[in-house]
Amino acid sequence: MKIKANDYQANEIIKMIREYVGLTQKDFGKKINRTRSAIQYYEYGLRNYDTELLLAIAKAYDLDIIIENKKKSNKKNILK
Repeated sequence: MKIKANDYQANEIIKMIREYVGLTQKDFGKKINRTRSAIQYYEYGLRNYDTELLLAIAKAYDLDIIIENKKKSNKKNILK
């Protein structure tokens, strides 16, 4: 799975990844050391997460997350 992060809201990214890997909020949270409640808050946009968490998710599930500079079309960062 490759995610172009600029195309989504932060809360949508977490939910997309979780649904892609086919896990419940509880099971998804366990793998990244978060509670079901934390995952729920991220998905509802009630809690923000940082790049560190996104990197942990990308590593845990072997995902490429691309963040592009909107002013330029070249890739800015690739998180894996």
